[in-house]
Order: sequence, then structure tokens, then C-alpha cells
Amino acid sequence: MRQAGRSLPEYRALREGTAMLEACLDPAMAAEITMQPVRRHDVDAAIFFSDIVIPLKLAGVDVDIVPGIGPVLGRPIRTAADVAALPVLTDAALEPIREAVRRAVAELGPTPLIGFAGAPFTLAAYMVEGKPSRDHLGPRTMMHADPETWSALTAWAADASGRFLRAQLEAGASAAQLFDSWAGSLGLADYVRHVAPASSLALDHVRGLGAPLIHFGTGTSELLAAMYEVGVDVIGVDYRLPLDEANRRLGGRVPLQGNIDPALLTAPWPVLERHVRQVLTAGQTAPGHVVNLGHGVPPEVDPEVLTRVVQLIHSVEP
Repeated sequence: MRQAGRSLPEYRALREGTAMLEACLDPAMAAEITMQPVRRHDVDAAIFFSDIVIPLKLAGVDVDIVPGIGPVLGRPIRTAADVAALPVLTDAALEPIREAVRRAVAELGPTPLIGFAGAPFTLAAYMVEGKPSRDHLGPRTMMHADPETWSALTAWAADASGRFLRAQLEAGASAAQLFDSWAGSLGLADYVRHVAPASSLALDHVRGLGAPLIHFGTGTSELLAAMYEVGVDVIGVDYRLPLDEANRRLGGRVPLQGNIDPALLTAPWPVLERHVRQVLTAGQTAPGHVVNLGHGVPPEVDPEVLTRVVQLIHSVEP
């Protein structure tokens, strides 16, 4: 997952005194942070260092990441007039992203780079609430009480996310992941009707570029088939659902990504090793398996443990 760098001392040293969004928009710093987990852990791909609210920031939306809280908007987006007043993200505004990707790709050589963007529902959820939320009551209410405004907002978010993804792929990223952090707060019917169309719109920006597309969400065990139907190549599975069960629910037709439980990264090594091997075994049931965590790396994890996990995975014959 993209947070792999935040457990590294070299990441914290580089970021010292630099705000999160400022770091994301400094091409040299973003490229260097992208490289750090690759150098440290010898993983098989890099994940572009950025943040899901960067497209909002580049469009001109008043948003910042407040330490200890997360993304906070200067003014929530809650009415049709609010949506109509949103600025449009231009391709020119994305040049810092393209430059960061070009720098990272040049240094990575044959190692592929995975780009990513936040899915429209997750972006819209932040925009309606104005800050992180546990239950996302605001966006869930809007999609039913004011479906036209909800549709317009998610269409705006889809355009921003899609442009963000396309900029990364055109600059040299080899694959792209749509990351729906908060879709797990939805039931299947609401997801299919009010969310999946916008996710498909976002991905329309990058279809035909030849890059594999990955779709991941947290708490989305009941939504996996619907998430696949928006039109992707790989489904990410969080730590809650064994990969063999995910494969069964998807009809044995979809490569899977996941899903080592981050909580076990601080467990005794025999416990973690047993878990990793179980994940590898479950993943063998699917048509393909991209080994990854089932969510982000906690900052307190010992980087040497992550390196040891990578070495273990590389030692197991597929």
C-alpha cells in the first residue's frame, strides 16, 4: 500500500518541516519518497507517493491535511450551488504530478510504478463532510435526499480523479489503482446505484492506455463483484476477507491483490510468518495474486520486519 514509506526513518527525515500536500507537489521530494521503500525492501513495484486530495488542491479547492485529523476543507460542499461553483481541474495544473512520475520512472528503470487516485465516493465523502468521518452520514444522506446534486458532485470527483490517474500513466506509470477508502460504509444497492457509475467514469479517462487497472476498497467484502463490474483488471481485497473466499465470490475470474493484515506486522515473527504463508496459499486459488497488505503500513512498524516479509514472499515458489 502507498503508506509503506511512512514507517521509514529516511521518510520522516526528508519530510521534516514539510507539510504533506507540499511534499506531494514537490516533484523531487515525491519521486524520492516513492523510491525509498523500493530501495529499502526490494519490492517488485513502486507506488507513487501522493495523496487522494491532491486533485482537489490542484483544481483550487481549499483543502489541507491537518496532522492528527486528515483532509479538511475550508468549506464543505453540500448544495447544488456549491457543486456548480467548484473549479475544474486542468491538465496544465497536473504538471507537478507528471514531473514527479517522470523522475521516479527514470530512477526505477525496469521496476514498474503503480499510480493511484481516490475513487469519486471517497473524495465526495470528504467534500460533503468537510473532514474525515466514521459513518459518512452526510454523503449517504445526500445521495438519497438530493440525488441530482450527489450525481453532479461525484461526476466532478470522477473527472478530477480520472485526470489525475491519466497524468500518472501518460508520464510513465505502468498500472493504476482506484482507491475507495470509504466505500465500506455503503450497502450493495447504494453502491451500485449511487457510486459505481462515477467510479466507471473516472476509469474511462484511462481505458485504452494499456495499463492494468486495480480497484481497492476497505470494508468492501460485500461489494467485490460490483467493484469489478465497473471495469478493472485486478481487485484489491482488504484484510477482512480470505483471498480464497474473495476468489469464490468473484467466480474465479479475477486476479486479486492483498491481503496481509497490517496488525500482524508487530506480532512475533512466527505468528506473522504463518499468516503470510496462509495468505500466499489462499491467493493461489485466484487466476493471479499481487501480494500486498490488506491496508496501509502503520507508522510504528519496524522497517526490518517489512523487509523480512518481502524476503519471505520472494522465497516461496509460486
